[in-house]
Amino acid sequence: MKKIIPALLVLALISSCKNEPKPEPIIVKYPVTAKVDTVDTYFGTEVKDPYRWLEDDRSPETEAWVKEQNKTTFGYLEHIPFRTDLKNRLEKLWNYEKLGSPFKKGDYTYFYKNDGLQNQYVVYRTKGDAAAEVFLDPNTFSEDGTTSLAGLSFTKDGSLAAYLISEGGSDWRKAIILNAETKEVVEDTLIDIKFSGLSWKGKEGFYYSSYDKPKGSELSAKTDQHKVYYHKLGTSQKDDKLIFGGTPSEKHRYIGAYVTEDNKYLLISASVSTSGNKLFIKDLEDPNGLLIPLVEDTDSDNYVIDNVGSKLYIETNRNAPNKKIVTVDAKNPEAKNWVDFIPETENVLSADFGGGYFFADYMVDAVSKIFQYDYNGKLIREVNLPGLGTASGFGGEKEDKEFYFSFTNYNTPGSTYKYDVELGTYELYWKPEIDFNPADYTSEQVFYASKDGTKIPMIITYKKGTELNGKNPTILYAYGGFNVSLTPSFSIGNAVWMEQGGIYAVPNLRGGGEYGKKWHDAGIKTKKQNVFDDFIAAAEYLVENKYTSKEYLAIRGGSNGGLLVGATMTQRPDLMQVALPAVGVMDMLRYHTFTAGAGWAYDYGTAEDNDEMFQYLKGYSPVQNVKTGTAYPATLVTTGDHDDRVVPAHSFKFAAELQEKQEGTNPTLIRIETNAGHGAGTPVSKTIEQYADIFGFTLYNMGYTELPNKSVLKDFKE
Repeated sequence: MKKIIPALLVLALISSCKNEPKPEPIIVKYPVTAKVDTVDTYFGTEVKDPYRWLEDDRSPETEAWVKEQNKTTFGYLEHIPFRTDLKNRLEKLWNYEKLGSPFKKGDYTYFYKNDGLQNQYVVYRTKGDAAAEVFLDPNTFSEDGTTSLAGLSFTKDGSLAAYLISEGGSDWRKAIILNAETKEVVEDTLIDIKFSGLSWKGKEGFYYSSYDKPKGSELSAKTDQHKVYYHKLGTSQKDDKLIFGGTPSEKHRYIGAYVTEDNKYLLISASVSTSGNKLFIKDLEDPNGLLIPLVEDTDSDNYVIDNVGSKLYIETNRNAPNKKIVTVDAKNPEAKNWVDFIPETENVLSADFGGGYFFADYMVDAVSKIFQYDYNGKLIREVNLPGLGTASGFGGEKEDKEFYFSFTNYNTPGSTYKYDVELGTYELYWKPEIDFNPADYTSEQVFYASKDGTKIPMIITYKKGTELNGKNPTILYAYGGFNVSLTPSFSIGNAVWMEQGGIYAVPNLRGGGEYGKKWHDAGIKTKKQNVFDDFIAAAEYLVENKYTSKEYLAIRGGSNGGLLVGATMTQRPDLMQVALPAVGVMDMLRYHTFTAGAGWAYDYGTAEDNDEMFQYLKGYSPVQNVKTGTAYPATLVTTGDHDDRVVPAHSFKFAAELQEKQEGTNPTLIRIETNAGHGAGTPVSKTIEQYADIFGFTLYNMGYTELPNKSVLKDFKE
């Protein structure tokens, strides 16, 4: 492969902040990235793709490129004088006991716990008044902590359990079945499971989903025909029965199967994209029962929450953009027979059940409100939550008299509460002991106008007493897609950032789900620019109101949020000092050719749809919009070499374009985590290193030669 790009010698002279000495210049010699003559033609328009070869994740050339890029990046990061201090502080603050909400299965109560710096949470259980014992320790799955627990499912009586593991962060899973009482493995490991839960049918077996293993790289090759299988205990996986997805008429990209709590019905959800699903039902008590359609199109999102006999309770946004709950008889389940149970309101609904009640969780400007209903649809009460934030976990078994929920917000570490179902009262069950005082920080919600006048909410969190003088280091974080809602939650990494005087701002952009389907649809396909405009307007609001200034602003996002950062920094490189795109979708002309990427077309459209859609995607696709001679912000691209959700080639190609075309002295680096995927299951040790590098890079490129708040480091100096 002919190498025709000369090595670039960049002197990273970063502008200093007032009264601060300039950071030491770091000389960056970027690796040579070869260019090849690759051209695609879309509707008569030619598009060059010189870094196409980086899409081959199995080639020696790509492997060598990754090693050289990491050598360059870590060589730069090692020169940041306070990088080790950040890592030490992160480790200290991270080192506290963390406890998940307990849940009952059979005679045991189970819970997840991390002692502090364990790479993976451990599953414990208790029985009666006996001391807790380890049920499952994922830290023993691999020496480096990169094999994680990716799912755990029990039979109704709690006697059997099946769990999923992910190796190196991959979406491909393996399943292991245990005798829950003895913790002994009862049969051979199942392999090649993907995008799947495990749903038991009694104690006989369970349903799961997967794709045929693709030809070529299993990390990047296209997978688009999902299939549901039934595994009967005591049989070989090769004999598992194909339930749905094996014929052309049943071809869908995402198919899930789940069994109702009483084991009476099998439900199958089938989707061609990440929005909208068909829904089918089968009576498991009828040996000759067939799959009957409840919903035969993909125009809405539908889920059977629960049933009482043949009466089904369905959460849906069909003719209800903010969602509602309806009921229908399973014998005649078509949508025309649905009856409203909990009607749609002006706020977005998500629902669960437990203890003989339904719990409706409404988002009100991205903050939780919980209402309890009985099975006749009567409102029992609004649950008075501990504060403004995010409540989760309202649900359990029907016979439960109590269950546990958690509460958190941006400056409050998650605590667990025990809820009395009948009385509607709760008590604090567990509160973390952490070296961070929430009372020292404040969160405020503001509403600002986007380019077209739409009001966008944003929560801004920072230390009390912070002077709004335009000189505060600020991270603006967002997502803006796939109906995903960003609700307040505590992050140890963000706590360290705010401890250093940093501001953390999160706007709820269009494309998300905070205001229902209409809000989502306002940021898809040829309306995607709304999302970028919302993000740009958030940055401008922070600057205009002197929370920060261009010199102290960093933008950050991951996955679809990585696309957000990539598009924003290429459209408005003058707006921020630092850009931090993580595992981003950067090549919008080719995203649909990798793994399950074609399923994202509801949000994005594809370059193959028509000329209009191609031109629109080409107009904002980060890889295609890096311009020669433009001064881009200091950029640290991050990805994982085993990411089979958003393949790392997106980030590779974007980094190569930036390194070739960057004008000026700002560094454009890529940090590639090895033996890591899209993010889920990442070991704590790796996560801490990532935060230290990201925050170190950010502050250094804002002009800091030492940490703004060194007092928190006194423990390391003594």
